[in-house]
Amino acid sequence: MKKYTVMVVIGCLFLIPVLAQAQWDKKIERFLQRGESRIRPEDLKIVELGFSPDPVREGQRVSFQITLENNSRHSTRITLTVKDRDEIISEAKDVQIDPGENRIDFPATNYRFSRSDYCFTVEADIEHNRWPIDLAKEYCAQRTRSGWTMGDRGIGPLYVEDLDMKPDPATSGEFVRFEVRLRNDGRPILGNIRIQDKDEVVDQLENVPIPRGYSEIQFFYRQYSFQRFDHCFTVLIDFERTPYPVDAAREFCAKPTGWTLRP
Repeated sequence: MKKYTVMVVIGCLFLIPVLAQAQWDKKIERFLQRGESRIRPEDLKIVELGFSPDPVREGQRVSFQITLENNSRHSTRITLTVKDRDEIISEAKDVQIDPGENRIDFPATNYRFSRSDYCFTVEADIEHNRWPIDLAKEYCAQRTRSGWTMGDRGIGPLYVEDLDMKPDPATSGEFVRFEVRLRNDGRPILGNIRIQDKDEVVDQLENVPIPRGYSEIQFFYRQYSFQRFDHCFTVLIDFERTPYPVDAAREFCAKPTGWTLRP
């Protein structure tokens, strides 16, 4: 019995260092793997920062969006914060960041603009440490008559891709509705849209959001009298109390053969 006990003790003495070494090797392996997959603050860069609506008026809720470039080969989940100086504006928690460019939409906030200028920074919470992220350029909001904007003070270029009328053909004095297909190659704006026949305002809409890209804008049904031999329509956009003529893909003229805008 004593001989058996001695053999068990000797076996344990040999086995314990082996098990201990195996556990230590696993810890070292996990540590190395974590170190290799960790995204460092210098791997991240903000290549675009904006908010919507843009421009934003006092009292409106605003949502920030960023394009974050991850130059590492690893993915992770982090918390991102948009700040104005030391004030936190909005926070996106536990967002997935993959290699390459990532678009992150922040929750809407009731942030109030009260100073003359605002320049924004972004922080990342990486393993419970906050780090400022490098910005591709300075991102500042400017005050305009239409509200606060991240873009420049100009607009456009803007194009009228198509102008339709319903019904088409129409008769003189009939209720008609115009539809404009716009293309905005500039930043999103908020403006007033007018359709004119020479100096006569045919119809207009106020405070219309005009996003970047294509948009369909429908006017209301209004009674319009076709009185001359032909009626050629132009589209103008009033932005910050300044009218901007919009380039047209073609001339939009109503012909007296049942008054139609069809080519």
